[in-house]
This record gives sequence, structure tokens and C-alpha cells, in this order.
Amino acid sequence: MTTRREFLKNTSLLATAAAITPFANIMAELKQENKLGIQLFSIPKMLSEDYMGGIKMLSELGFKELELFGPFPFSAEKAKKSWEGAGKMLGFSGSGYFGRTAQEVKKILDDHGMTSPGTHTDLETLETNMGALGEASHILGHKYVTLPAIPDDRRKTLDDYKRIADSFNKIGESAKKQGIKFGYHNHGYGIKPMNGQVPLQIILDNTDPNLVFFEMDIFWTTAGGADPIEYLTKYSNRYKMLHLKDMKEKKQFAGDGGGMNDWMPMFSLMASAGDGALDLQGIVKKAKEVGVEHYFVEQDMVQGPEVALKRSVDYLKGKI
Repeated sequence: MTTRREFLKNTSLLATAAAITPFANIMAELKQENKLGIQLFSIPKMLSEDYMGGIKMLSELGFKELELFGPFPFSAEKAKKSWEGAGKMLGFSGSGYFGRTAQEVKKILDDHGMTSPGTHTDLETLETNMGALGEASHILGHKYVTLPAIPDDRRKTLDDYKRIADSFNKIGESAKKQGIKFGYHNHGYGIKPMNGQVPLQIILDNTDPNLVFFEMDIFWTTAGGADPIEYLTKYSNRYKMLHLKDMKEKKQFAGDGGGMNDWMPMFSLMASAGDGALDLQGIVKKAKEVGVEHYFVEQDMVQGPEVALKRSVDYLKGKI
């Protein structure tokens, strides 16, 4: 018969063992807070008109991580001018810190219990002003500085994509010296074969896994004719971030996805997570298996954000 003293001793030993075994780590992971994020390009007009109100709304919806978008005060002048024109066309004026300093934005996020593990910025800034980008990233807590798109004039040929891969490796090395990481976010171009080769795979295959990381936009990947799960599987541990939205029905670009004529017809197909035809559960499951760290809802310039974004939050809650 086990005495009370022996029972207590054995219980103590089991507790000690659990604390130093993977079981303890598993239990700790299960208790981690849900870290669902959002790319702020989902609500640029709202942020331009009422920044504090927009952040408050996102916080109340349950978003914990924000991915910012540039240009910023330190961004290349070419990027600022280009964005000014695009903003006027799209009906808003702000970007970056929306007239605030990085320190002021950090305090606002802290006050709302939010963090910003990543930001989007332009290629020229990444290539020529990593010091200022790194300084701002440390203030705001960015881990990843991500290129949202390759400029049109630098992705016309396969040789262009090879040169971009070389440039990405240099940017990645520069980012590493600043204590941050460089990522590339795909759109739908570069996914269909060009002269027998897939440009996106040229970038993936010719960049250093320790220097260049990837953010998959599942909508644009699908529009380009690829299966997100296949890419996550083939390039395991390269993707560290996902952009999540749904597609009302699965469709591909009419062309190669390289310009506005291909993109514009696709915007009407964007849907809140769970309201479309994409296998979001399967994609997220695979992403978690292969090392994806951050999950950002991105519903580009979404109409009725309070309702549409809440639908995404309700669907994704518990799955991330």
C-alpha cells in the first residue's frame, strides 16, 4: 500500500519532471495569447481621417498585432511622390505614422495593448536607407521589414528576377546588421511561368534562407494560379508571415498578373475570412507546421470595416 508520504513524494517528482520535459513547453504554448494581426492597408482612409479612432476600433475587434505600411518620413522621395498620387486616386492621404513620430505611434499601440512585429516599405528605402529603417524598427518593435511589391521596371525578364534575388540577399544582410529581418510579400505576378521558369521560384531558390524571408498573400497566390499549401510545403520554413483574406470564388488572372488590368477585376472577389472558397483552415494548419510566425488579415481598403473585419476575426479566432 502506498503511504501518504510516498504519494506526496511521487507527486512532487512527477511535477518536477513535467517542468523540465517538452510537456511543460506544450502546456505553455497552449496558454499563449491569440496574436491575430492586421495589415493597416485594410483601413487607410479611416486612419487618414481618424487615426486614434481606427486603432481603437481594431483593438476592440480583437487584433493584437499591426503591420504598418509606408512611405515613412525617412522613405525615398520617389516612394513618397508615387504614394501621394496613388492616395489621391484611391481617396485617402495618409501612410506610415500618419503625421506622428515613431515614438508617438509606439505609445498609442502600448496604450491599446498592441504590438507591431512588421512593416511594409519600398525597395529604394530598403536598398539605400536601412539605417533609418532599422532605427524606427527598434523603436516600434518591428522584427520584419517587408517589401510589398517589386517595381514594374525591375521585373520584366527572368534576368531581372535573378538580379532582384541578388538585391534581396544584400538587403537581407543589411537588415541583419541592424538586428532586423527582411521579407518579401508576393502579389500575383511572377507565379505563372515565364519562358519555362517561375520567377517567384527563382527568388526563393536564389536567396539565402538565413537572410531573406517571405510573406505569402494567399489571395494573390491563388489568383496567380498557385496553391498556397503547395508553396508552404515545398518551401518549408521560408514563409514567416501570411496575409489572410478569402476569395468569393476561385479565379485566376486573365493575364500574367503583372499590371492593373489584371488586378482590378480581382478586387471584387475579396471576402472576409471564411466567407469564400479558399481552404483557410488547411492553409493555416500547414502554415503553423512550417514555421509561419505572424498572421495578418488584409482586406484591401475594405468597405464597412467594423462588420467585414469582425467576420474575419470571428472566423480566425482560435485557429491562429
